Amino acid sequence: MADNDDIPFNRDFPLKPGVVEQVRPGVRRVLCDNPSPFTFTGTVSYIVGTGKVAIIDPGPDDAAHAAALLEAVRHETVTHILVTHTHRDHSPNTARIKAATGAPVYAEGAHRASRPRYESEKHNPESGADRDFKPDIEVRHGDTVDGAGWALETVATPGHTANHLAFAWPERKINFVGDHVMGWSTSIVAPPDGSMVDYMTSLETLARRDEDLYFSGHGPEIPDARRYVRFLTRHRHAREASILHRLAKGEADIPTIVRAVYIGIDPRLTNAAGYSVLAHLEDLVGRGIAATDGDPVIGGNYRLV
Repeated sequence: MADNDDIPFNRDFPLKPGVVEQVRPGVRRVLCDNPSPFTFTGTVSYIVGTGKVAIIDPGPDDAAHAAALLEAVRHETVTHILVTHTHRDHSPNTARIKAATGAPVYAEGAHRASRPRYESEKHNPESGADRDFKPDIEVRHGDTVDGAGWALETVATPGHTANHLAFAWPERKINFVGDHVMGWSTSIVAPPDGSMVDYMTSLETLARRDEDLYFSGHGPEIPDARRYVRFLTRHRHAREASILHRLAKGEADIPTIVRAVYIGIDPRLTNAAGYSVLAHLEDLVGRGIAATDGDPVIGGNYRLV
């Protein structure tokens, strides 16, 4: 939701699709040509190391992007493929890169929801889940993936998806944070695939770590990253307060809350904003602060307890 003046967003990202840019020693990035209101200028794939390298997030089902990545490592050996999460703008190209390189695929696991789907709940069209993805090697929080001259620690960061991982390079104080933290916008948390409770806990996890430079799945890198995470945390608390302020005026459905809370939002993001409101409402219902009749779903009406 790119409408928040309280967060120091940076939308200056001139990288062109297919161009290989070295942003730090041992870190290169390549932009996929899949711009949208949800992906900004496109998905960013990363190459870690030199000579024997890892590719992080091969991107969507896009042959041209796969070709650009393979061209970038033409005289090198891809030893690892790492995937932060299983949305269709991040993981489907994994199959192409694996077929070309033979490198094993590391990820938390197959796509799954953060909670069971309610009987009354329709499929969330914004989820964009890659349900065909299966890693070769499942990694968990605190595991280390070693390569030639680099070692990445897996950091469980559920919230945007249940299986979301960040890959930290502690030696360099760098973290590849996928879509959990982005410099150009806040992340969408859309139940049942996403969970606001998990998302906030994962922000706390990142804030406690030492890495202070983030590379995201979309948009520019984030310097002074722990400070930025504090902005995101305060913003989510403010968003919750705005929802409670609207409910204090009386019972409301989610479209009504979106109109009250997201002033001037891009109409293309209204549906996604509704799911982020739902994520907050799920949390509020779970804490006994708000209530609804039946399950907390996108079509429900909500009131203060």
